[in-house]
Amino acid sequence: MLSEAHQVELLKFAEVLADAARPGILKAHAHDDTSIEIKGDGTPVTLADREAEEVMRALIKKAYPNHGILGEEFGAENADAEFCWVLDPIDGTKSFLSRVPLYTILIGLKYQGQPLLGLIDQPVLNERMMGNGVFTQLNGHIVRAKEVLLKDAVVVGSDFDNIKKYQPQAQWNSLASTVTHTRTWGDGYGYMLVASGRAHVMADPILNPWDLIPVLPILKGAGVKVTDWHGGDALKSGNVIAAAPLLHAQVLAKLKG
Repeated sequence: MLSEAHQVELLKFAEVLADAARPGILKAHAHDDTSIEIKGDGTPVTLADREAEEVMRALIKKAYPNHGILGEEFGAENADAEFCWVLDPIDGTKSFLSRVPLYTILIGLKYQGQPLLGLIDQPVLNERMMGNGVFTQLNGHIVRAKEVLLKDAVVVGSDFDNIKKYQPQAQWNSLASTVTHTRTWGDGYGYMLVASGRAHVMADPILNPWDLIPVLPILKGAGVKVTDWHGGDALKSGNVIAAAPLLHAQVLAKLKG
């Protein structure tokens, strides 16, 4: 069992990582000629992604040489270590390339294989959310998810077109026609919105570990229930429905038809 002081130390270090990643990302955001490459999975990556991850990796290795690292751009190093940092330097690269400030820096830490703490940072809007499964803060203030009736819910997601591809059995149209509205304020920023009560449901049909592990302690600390689209383990399935508990149940019922 980790002491509270140790957890505080690790959360502060997560902030150090985010602070170090911010300048290069903000500089790249300011230019509209950012060069991109298309990775093997068809997703875009920029030089800013790679440079930010390199900066964070170097800091981790210096401060905690025995810790492992799993990053989107440079893979795993010592990933079975007791502590393993999980990094997504720019989550929402498509938003980043369009200069839409809804991309985020995602930083998570696993302890003995389980998500321990997480940080979501939006550098343009200067919003930073941190959580450890017990509490969640947005810019230093405690936040909680909001329970609303299904008809009053705002549902957000990264790419609703992917629902047809990865969750074809879901009764998505039934859900979308019931709620107030759906919006693609997704990626890590969508989780910030749900955890702070500014939106109410996050629907992600497919996720990678570096997308999900950093946000899980934040969601839990904000009172959000997280499952996959069938009500199972989101970490094992790699897809997410996240909402306050009563609303979550209504969402799943709609998706199951």
